[in-house]
Amino acid sequence: MENLERKSLSIAKPSTSALVRLCPIILQKMDVEKKDNDNSNEDIILSTPFLLEWESNVDHKAPNILQRIISLFKNARLGSDLTTFQLPTHFNIPKSQLQFYGESVYGVNRDMLIECAKDNSPLERMTRVVAWSISTVRPLPFGAVPFNPILGETHHVSRGVLNVFLEQVSHHPPVCALHATDENGKVEVIWCQHYLPKFHGATVETEVFSKRRVKLIEKGENYVMNSPNVLVRLFPVPSIDWIGNVKIKCEESGLEAELCYRGNTLFSLGGSKRSIRGKIFRSSSSTILYEVSGRWDRTVTIKDVRSGKVKVIYDANEVICGLHAPTVKNAEGVRQSESARVWAKVSKGIISRDWEKAREAKDAVEEEQRELARLRKSMAENWSPQHFSVSYSKVDGWDCSPKEKEVPPAPIVYTI
Repeated sequence: MENLERKSLSIAKPSTSALVRLCPIILQKMDVEKKDNDNSNEDIILSTPFLLEWESNVDHKAPNILQRIISLFKNARLGSDLTTFQLPTHFNIPKSQLQFYGESVYGVNRDMLIECAKDNSPLERMTRVVAWSISTVRPLPFGAVPFNPILGETHHVSRGVLNVFLEQVSHHPPVCALHATDENGKVEVIWCQHYLPKFHGATVETEVFSKRRVKLIEKGENYVMNSPNVLVRLFPVPSIDWIGNVKIKCEESGLEAELCYRGNTLFSLGGSKRSIRGKIFRSSSSTILYEVSGRWDRTVTIKDVRSGKVKVIYDANEVICGLHAPTVKNAEGVRQSESARVWAKVSKGIISRDWEKAREAKDAVEEEQRELARLRKSMAENWSPQHFSVSYSKVDGWDCSPKEKEVPPAPIVYTI
């Protein structure tokens, strides 16, 4: 988001110059029409995706964990909704939640998504989709979270022939939309996701409401799935885990998969850390074809229930180990709404451990958004996403569909 001049504005009667600069309609078209040469060399900060051994290679070193936990207790109530809770910058890592979601799709060492469309057998394609779904689950660093994206924020990255685009389509609640297509026209991914974290004293439980659709275009198959939830345990042993059930269904092939993610027990006993169990079966008869087991941060296998043969379908060390940061291919092509631009000054402060600078930069971004919201309200203007159509119902929740058929190549690339 470009830096807007801080002029004295009357919210009740905004000046003509303010309307021209801040009108929501103009803001929505800004990414397409704005060609500001003064900003072409603006800082764009990109960081490494979450690694298997996060502490071994990080873009910053956060303060003492105990200090952060105490800070949380001072500023949160039991049972409170944390979606509007403003975490201190000590809790942040140098990336937006939008970037984190995008990394789970493009930040891999293998083209697992493209591989889903290669097999001739519907059962093998389901197996590959299950493996891809597991690959989107990444180790989360305890006590550090991405920035809450601002309204209209975008993230656009290409990896080989796969182009990925995300937009923050709602701020309260925080909802993001993702669209990914490959240039060979074989695969399309659409998902709409939002989360609801709540503070429960010894834990913070985040329910993830996610609708993910993988379309294998040449095969004429659609796979619909959800996401596991996140549990942060503060005491007695600090930990963060993915937990809960994931269902994957393909109506065209009549196949389904159910996966159960398990976290640590209360005292980190029982050997269930990062484990996953599940099955692949036929929808019509519930006949189990494969049993799924393993650890999502190590290896996951399937066992043929008829033959007893076991095969590795996912190896985390091969897929998400040793990842690197994306790089900028064309700085002038990077949108002003790009996450790496919006949060650049905040990220620089965090990486350099200049927490006061990071706090000031974060406050500036958030105050700018509040100012825009006040102005939209005074003008009776409703904001709407530029790249997605969004719907909501009490029964089905949030959903989205991209306005464009294909995602174009991005000015930011994740090199293979």
